[in-house]
Parts: sequence; C-alpha cells; structure tokens
Amino acid sequence: MASQLPFHWRGHRLELLGAKAAWDPAQGLLLLADLHLGKAETFQVHGIPLPSDGDRATLNALLALAHHWRPREVVVLGDLIHSRLGLTAELRQTLAALPSLLGCPLSLVGGNHETGSWLEGLPQQASGARGPLWLSHSPEQPPAAAGEQLNICGHLHPVALIGSGSDRLRLPCFSYDGVANRLVLPAFGQLTGGHPCEDRSEQWLVAEGSIVPGRRPRCPAAPRPQPPGHAPHHRG
Repeated sequence: MASQLPFHWRGHRLELLGAKAAWDPAQGLLLLADLHLGKAETFQVHGIPLPSDGDRATLNALLALAHHWRPREVVVLGDLIHSRLGLTAELRQTLAALPSLLGCPLSLVGGNHETGSWLEGLPQQASGARGPLWLSHSPEQPPAAAGEQLNICGHLHPVALIGSGSDRLRLPCFSYDGVANRLVLPAFGQLTGGHPCEDRSEQWLVAEGSIVPGRRPRCPAAPRPQPPGHAPHHRG
C-alpha cells in the first residue's frame, strides 16, 4: 500500500495518502475527488482515439484503498464521471455495483462534470459538514453558522512544478491554504491533468505511490531591526 503522512488541523488528524486520497480515522471516511470515469469514451465520441483502460486502473486503485482501510463510508468530492457522454451501459453497471464492491456506502458530492447526469442509486449531495470538515467539490467558504471548519475539496487538480527547463516535472500534490483553511486533494483519476498551486499553499507531493513534503508557503521577509536611535535614510 502507498505511503502516508499525518495532517493535523485544530486537533483533528487526517492521513494524506500516496494513493491521492485522504483518510479520516476518527470518522472512518475515505475522501477522494476527480475520478473522471468515462473520460476516454467522452473523447471517443468527439473522434479522439483515447484508449479505454484508464477507468479500470482508477477503479482498481479505489478498491485497493477501500479493502485496506475498511472505511465506514467513501466520499467522492465531485467529478466521479467526466460527462454524460461517457456514461456507457457498462460504466453504469459498474457504478451501481460499486458500494457492494467497496464494502461500504458511497456518497457523491456533486461536481461540475456531473451536471445534467443521473446516476442510479447515487444521488448527488450538496456541500456539507462532516464533523470539523466542510466537504465540497469546488473551494468554498463554510457558512458562518457552521463555525470554523476545514474545507476539503477537489476540482483544482493541484500539481507541483519541480525542477526547470527540460527536467521540469509536474507531480500531483495535496495543497493546503492556511489562510483560507482549505485542503485541496489531488485528482484521483488516471486520465486527469493538473494546475500549478498558488504560492501561498503548502504542498505534499505524490510520486509513484509515495508522498513527501514539498514547498512551504512563501512568507514576506521581516524588516531588519534597526539599532536604537537610528533614523532611516530616505532618498530625496
């Protein structure tokens, strides 16, 4: 099984997994986002010959996680599917059987790629609170009535840029914004791209099932202390 690193927020512990998901041991929740199942079939409808084996790898990775952690519930934070054009009869059958294969309930927070689609037995849920967590697809600010919560979301497909020039790598990552109290999960699907993180985010990089700390947020340099009685010199 892939590696993991602990993430603490206000006394609540999560495990960030090298399999591009998060585990909440206190609540028994396995959290992931952006599988984009049926993406290859969607592209094929538009004449782009993308091979149809990405879904199998994505689903096998999900099943392996569920069998290892044995969650009370798997929560997909949006974009379980890529579009209704890719919802083949085979994929619909797979999705209908997924809770049984996972061995636990499956919940879907509706994402932008689910818009206009209907999945039998898997209604789309609105963003909402789970303990100290606010779960959403896109980044959100929890309502004031909910108190201070950690927003966990997907949608952005965060990647870290490592190296430069021809040696530059784009690695999926977890991205934490301490100002917004937001943790963005990497895209779980095999056929997904990514977007660079904001400079103020802390990152944990994912590479071949391993997870390692990445860049820390940039902080403005503190002013250099001046000796007592020293007046700053201003150019006229």
